[in-house]
Amino acid sequence: MSLKISLNKLHAFIRLCCGVTWGVGGLWGVLSYFRGLFGQKELRILILGLDGAGKTTILYRLQVGEVVTTIPTIGFNVEQVVYKNLKFQVWDLGGQTSIRPYWRCYYSNTDAVIYVVDSADKDRIGISKQELVSMLEEEELKNAVLMVLANKQDIAGCLSVADVHRALGLDALRTRTFQIFKTSAAKGEGLDEAMEWLSNTLQQRK
Repeated sequence: MSLKISLNKLHAFIRLCCGVTWGVGGLWGVLSYFRGLFGQKELRILILGLDGAGKTTILYRLQVGEVVTTIPTIGFNVEQVVYKNLKFQVWDLGGQTSIRPYWRCYYSNTDAVIYVVDSADKDRIGISKQELVSMLEEEELKNAVLMVLANKQDIAGCLSVADVHRALGLDALRTRTFQIFKTSAAKGEGLDEAMEWLSNTLQQRK
């Protein structure tokens, strides 16, 4: 199942069908209700990070197993990803400055956050940390598992996974279940190891 839609189009569709205006959280509640009626509960995963970090490339690597041509995400992409015996509903949210304030609209009922960092973008690693810290302060994400992907490790001169770990201040996350992995979405490196950890961690929580 695949869905690509902007927030404006989503709300317009809801108004057309129901004659009402709902928030994204309300829509997710309705979708979750019907999913519960007709099938097993899917785990809800958010892919977040600054623009250009490789979020959408990672999403489609997981979904179709290969690199696909992508454009900057304005709004969100939604895909169903099946890994081993778990089914994930993965939401890839745009990372532009104007879109980040709306991330919180999607936090409700989230099981895990995949936070993607462009390891080659040294100039914005501080901004990436600020967004991560702000996100983790949200009450709706207090129990969500965090998986950080230090992406673009194939680019010469990029920050190492240890550098990214320090720059993001991950040692301060004493009560959060988290792990960081080095990845190259372009080459598909590191994603299997990361998904193995995430699947096992979420499986233990079921």
